[in-house]
Amino acid sequence: MQFYTLMARLMEYPTQPLMDHLAEIPETLNTLKTVDPAEKRVVLAFAEWMGMESLLERQALYVNTFDVVPEHSLHITHHLYGESKERGPALANMIEYYRSYGFNLKEQELPDYLSVILEFISGLDDMGARVFLADASKALTILRDNLAKANSPYADMVKLLEQRGGLAGMAA
Repeated sequence: MQFYTLMARLMEYPTQPLMDHLAEIPETLNTLKTVDPAEKRVVLAFAEWMGMESLLERQALYVNTFDVVPEHSLHITHHLYGESKERGPALANMIEYYRSYGFNLKEQELPDYLSVILEFISGLDDMGARVFLADASKALTILRDNLAKANSPYADMVKLLEQRGGLAGMAA
């Protein structure tokens, strides 16, 4: 499994298959050469946290975090444009960009949903993925700050992605 695919699964609405495979995450992380020890600690802590409650409790928290609070939306263009008319063209541009790489969205997926973005960049080389994250850094920073204010465990996961798009991460 590729790192960004793993991150996509962890940032999606929790499912039973995810909960069933949490114990495999340490082994998976150890096979990934592009993940540094600090990143591994963040993902492992998150996976451990995920496993500390029932699936139903994690699903309720996910809904209350991401679906109820607009400031926590996992649709990154929301953090840049809100519901303004500029958001539509931004979404259309993302769809065209994805298509130029042969990546097609599933029915009813929006291109700016964080898990979709992570699936897309999982098909890029490491530098390409980091550049894409750098382009999304403003929205990721806003999302991370909003989640941190709410003391959400998801904040550290978004911070990890934000750091991967930073200049320090690109030099690695």
